[in-house]
Formats: sequence, C-alpha cells, structure tokens
Amino acid sequence: MNIPLPLWAQSDGTILLDERHPEYEEARNLLRTVAELHKRPGAVHTYRITPVTLWNAAASGLRSADIVERLGAMSSSGLPRALEEEIRKQMNRYGQIRLQTIAGELVLTIEQPEIMEQILQWEDIVSVLSGTSSSTRASVKPSARGWIKRELAARGYPVKDEAGFHSGNALEVSFLSVSDSGRQVVLRDYQADAVDALLGKENGSGGSGVVVLPCGAGKTWVGMAALARLKCDTLILTPNGVSVSQWISELLRHTTLTEEEVGEYTGQTKNVRPVTVATYQILTHRRSKVEDYPHLELFGNRDWGLIIYDEVHLLPAPVFRITADIQATRRLGLTATLVREDGRESDAFALIGPKQYEIPWKTMEEGGWIAKAACTEVRVPLDPRTAKSYSEAPKRNRHRIAGENPRKAEVVKALLKRHSGLPTLVIGQYLDQLHELARELSLPLITGEMPNRNRKQLFDSFNRGEIDVLLVSKVANFAVDLPDASVAIQVSGSYGSRQEEAQRLGRILRPKKSGNEATFYSLVSEGTDEVEFSRNRGRFLLEQGYPYTVDRWMLPRMEDQHPSEGR
Repeated sequence: MNIPLPLWAQSDGTILLDERHPEYEEARNLLRTVAELHKRPGAVHTYRITPVTLWNAAASGLRSADIVERLGAMSSSGLPRALEEEIRKQMNRYGQIRLQTIAGELVLTIEQPEIMEQILQWEDIVSVLSGTSSSTRASVKPSARGWIKRELAARGYPVKDEAGFHSGNALEVSFLSVSDSGRQVVLRDYQADAVDALLGKENGSGGSGVVVLPCGAGKTWVGMAALARLKCDTLILTPNGVSVSQWISELLRHTTLTEEEVGEYTGQTKNVRPVTVATYQILTHRRSKVEDYPHLELFGNRDWGLIIYDEVHLLPAPVFRITADIQATRRLGLTATLVREDGRESDAFALIGPKQYEIPWKTMEEGGWIAKAACTEVRVPLDPRTAKSYSEAPKRNRHRIAGENPRKAEVVKALLKRHSGLPTLVIGQYLDQLHELARELSLPLITGEMPNRNRKQLFDSFNRGEIDVLLVSKVANFAVDLPDASVAIQVSGSYGSRQEEAQRLGRILRPKKSGNEATFYSLVSEGTDEVEFSRNRGRFLLEQGYPYTVDRWMLPRMEDQHPSEGR
C-alpha cells in the first residue's frame, strides 16, 4: 500500500501540509524557503506561495528548477502546471531587471526586451526615466532610485540594485580585543556569515538587505560587525528607548567608540553624533496629522554610510517613505521574522533589500545558541458573569472581554507556584488587567507609562536575580535583553499577531546558565474568538518547529492536569 505524500499543491499557490505525515519536518523545512504559513485549523496546515517569498528564495541563491523538482517530489497529486510556471516566472524574474551605475548615470538594464516594452507602457514609470530608452536599457533619475524599485516590485517586477553605495563619513571603529567585562570579543560563525552575506567577504563590497536571526541570537552583534567593517557614520533605528540604551551600552562595551562618538536621539535626548541611535517613535512624531514629521531630518543631518533598522518588520510608513530617498546609503534590516501584519513585505523587499541571511530557530537550538523551548496553550473557561458579558457584547468588544478573563489570574498563580524561583515574565496587552494582577499578586509592573530610567532599573534588578517575576506590557515585546528569563506567561495579546507571539517567546530564548529549558504559556479563553486568534498567532512559531500542547484548565486546580492534545 502506497503512503500518500505530505503535500497537496493547488494552482493558486496554496499548499496543504499534513503534520501527521512521517516526512512532515522535511516538507515544512522546504516550504519555509518558498512560502508562508497562512493558517492551521488542525492537522492540515495551509501555506501560500507569493511573489515576495519566491523573490527572497531566488535572492538567497535557490534555483527555480530545484524548487519545482523538490515540491513535485513531495506533492501527492504532483505540481499543477500553473503553479510550476508561476514559480519559474517569479524566481527567474529576480535578476532580470537591474539598476546599475554606467558612465556616472543610474541605468535600468533589462535582459528581455518584452519586459522593457511592458515598463514603457506605464506612464508614471516613464516619467522618472531620462534620456533615450533602448530595448534593454533606460536611464533613471537619481532621485527615483527607491521609488522605481518599489513601484516595479508592486507590479510584479523585482529590481536587483547593483548601482553601488556611497561610503559616508569615515569613522575609525573596530571591535575591542577584550570587552570591558574581560571576555574576548569574537563573533559567532553564523554572525560573521551574516555580515559576509550582506557586505561581501572583501572590502564591504556588498549592499543592503535583511538578516533574519532568532530572538536571543545576537542580532546586535551583526549590526556592530557591519559598522566595524564599513567604518562609517551610522544611524541605528530601534523600537523603543530601552533598546536605544542597550545598543549604546553594547557599542561602548565591545567597540573602540567613545561616549563622545555615540549619540542618543529620543524624546528625552537629541544628540546627533557619528553613531546615533534613535527610536522609530521619535522619527514619526508630529504635533498633528496635517504637519510634516520634523525629526525625519535626522536622515540628512550627517552623511551616514550605514543605516541599521532594528526589528525591521516594525518599520512605520513614514520611515519607508524617507528610506525610498536614501537608496545610495547602505541599509541593514535586523529581525527575527519577516512577517509584517500590514502586508508591506513588497515594500520592505524593494526599499531595505532582499533577505540576505537566515538561520532557522531549531537549527540555532540544536547548536546550543538559543534555549530549547516548550509551548503550551492553556484553555481557560469563562466564569458565568464574563460568559454572559461576552455573548451579549458587540463583536468588536469580545476580544478584550476574552483577553481579560478574570479566571486567568488563577492560572497565573498556579503557574507561578509551579515554576517558583525561576525568572518569569507575565506579559499582557491590557493595562487594566496588568494593574489588577500587580495588585493581586504584589508584583512589579512595567508599562509604556513608566519612564525609561525606571524600566531599566527594574530590568536590571530582574537580571541580577533580585526580582523573580515581572509583569510587563507590550513595551517588552521587542529589543529587551533579559538573558535569564526562562518562563513566559502570556495573559493577553494583540489579536492574531504572529510577530508578537514570536517576539514574546524570544524574550526567554537566551541559553540558560542553569541549563533549564524555556517554557512559554499562552492563556486563551475557551469558547471565544481568542482560540482562533491564538491559532493565527502561533503560525510563525509552528513553522519554525514549535508545536503547541493544548492544556485545558480544570477547576479548581491545574496541577493534576496533563496536556490533552497537540496542535
């Protein structure tokens, strides 16, 4: 009897994967390179192949013929001809259109004349061309370098940018041989490989793009290494003030940069120096919706040779717009996931650059670079009063009612008892819920309302072991260094955000001195829309190889319960 193959491929780019199949992991690892997980209602997971996933695959060096062959060999009904043609078309398009500098001019060069014919039919594209166009070449106005890449990508034509970059102001900087902690400063192999993939192995000859590494894998070190390689004035953009402080601390600890050479540009301090670290929030701050963004002038305050976008998947729209104007500056995007909830993957590809380097989370775990982790979804029933409120509420209000389920406090207490003594984060979306937990459990709470100085003091106390448990709002989702945290309890979240789920697990993935594994709990109200949102939230982590065990909370105590099903 023949065993069916693990995949079913459809003409529209939808691919179904059965997690019960013996070849599930091999098939999932293949799909990670060319598709994104769309939904997973049960044992059969739905992936989608998109132009951007195929362009990134091509940019990483994969060949369309190999992808077609491997997908076909694992698909029960074979690969539909329409899908095979789409894979070949999209992957082969990457590299057919190039931006180059020829005789001092910015030139669009195209391998196939019929593509040029198509481009010349778009009046807005023609408006940024200059001079006479041939069947394979057209000059482009220098100011339109980013714009034309974004517009062509939006129409299904990725542009490979080979026009070169300016060096920016020179800056003498290198890694210290020994850090101020007394340890030798050495990049891990994968960090060095990431820098080589971005810049090329010699003379910083490469360009721009995105490096994808798991939380806790040392993305900051990749940024510092790129800075040390290029030796130029550098602008670093981060999600929040705590991250600004951490970047500055790491730069001063591990490189030859001095305090006079590193500046902070935030709501509190605005020092522009050879290396300046700023937040996305300050760049996009303005007094009213009709005014310009006054702080975007930071991009032109110095001759930056490198701009680093930390947590690039969070890049806000105004920064995309200014990034389109600075394509001659090298750009490095750092992230744990290319997932964007706003659907702007095409813009990120065009304006920051293609994915230059990625390493799977489980590969990092196997190498001991991040901690092993177990993920559990705890289903918590609503009490009768909350259930009535939920059923009577408008649909738009139900998610919050489910998220603030009062019985989740009982689960938090039980889990804190179970993991007593281990550094634990309790993470939530709703401030009222967190304040109530803080009062009920007598725990310190960090929210966006707290000044950065006070947040840092609490984070430092947690890292020193003076505090075992911290309650944190979504301000701790990104770029917070808590290396010893080993347990995370998520009491509520932002609907179905895959980014947020991945980042919250990432808070506990640093390798543990004690050798303990990381444990991640997501508390979900049974019988509510939180169940479906939870499935969406966990899609990225499932794709990375982190299955969730589902544990149903049984009153009055959880200690006797065991995982009842997996997902």
